[in-house]
Amino acid sequence: MELIERYLQAVRFWLPKAQKQDILAELSEDINSQVEEKESELGRSLNQAEVEAILKQRGRPVLVANRYQPQQFLIGPVLFPIYTFVLKIVACCYLLPWVLGLIGLMIYSESYRTQHGGLLSAMGQAWGGFWVASLLVIGTVTLVFAVLEQVQAKSHFMEKWDPRKLPPVKDPNRIKRSSSIAEIVANAVFGVGWWLAYFSTPLLVNRPELRVRLTPMWTYFFFGFLCVSLANVALSAVNLAHPYWTIRRAAIRLFTDCAGSALFCWVMKVNIFAEIALKNLSTEKSIALTNIMNSGAQRMFPLAVLIGLVIVGSDLYRIYRVKNKGTLLLRGVAATVV
Repeated sequence: MELIERYLQAVRFWLPKAQKQDILAELSEDINSQVEEKESELGRSLNQAEVEAILKQRGRPVLVANRYQPQQFLIGPVLFPIYTFVLKIVACCYLLPWVLGLIGLMIYSESYRTQHGGLLSAMGQAWGGFWVASLLVIGTVTLVFAVLEQVQAKSHFMEKWDPRKLPPVKDPNRIKRSSSIAEIVANAVFGVGWWLAYFSTPLLVNRPELRVRLTPMWTYFFFGFLCVSLANVALSAVNLAHPYWTIRRAAIRLFTDCAGSALFCWVMKVNIFAEIALKNLSTEKSIALTNIMNSGAQRMFPLAVLIGLVIVGSDLYRIYRVKNKGTLLLRGVAATVV
């Protein structure tokens, strides 16, 4: 039929040159068989509308031809999950801090807003810069993975692996002894030893060229941070001996982190610097420098709160995870008994 010939001719245009004849012969036979089957069913020859319906069911010629083309990918299914994972890391570790930094400058830096012609102008420039940075970073990652895809297609290096080299199954509630040792050393050396040696009095620095004195309220912060460090040392020592999180120990870590975060946020808010004096610096300038330092600490307060919330959220999730695992174990035991 002419309509079928015209259809095959349209498909032929999009087919790979080396396989055109074989594919067209197979497709022609398939379509003609379908027509003959329909004619046997109806007991008559098909009219043009019925042939047209069969061809429509087959699909547009370019789409039919595409099924016979070799499938090509810029980034194929083997590397695509890794590609998306890397993009997420780039977004979290580069783009997000970059955006937060710009937002901080626009909100808290009057000189930055003035330099860029006001808040709206700064926002517009930041928005344009964000897209330029995003396209540059994402384009670079895509280009690297496109090259890896070509190498993988030829060498199949991703398909060569040894199951025996897979990492062991991780227990999220198991505590690495190396982590416990590192926490003990850090809290003992810096949180206790260094803290006692250099921060035990409000007069932090008393030299001819520099004097830094804190307000009397510092005494409360000093003992608060010292207690938090001692509690963390004790908790890490217990974790070293029994390297699995329990609800009680996870709750203690939540309490110490809440206390430490609250103290840190409080320090940012209370104008902790009483005096910062430099040699050959007038009293007025020393007072101005002290005010600048206190003002800078207050501007860091929202960031301190955000960091504290992230830490506390992580501790709450740990408690949930430990509790949930215990529930699952009990269900497993009950199922086994039944």
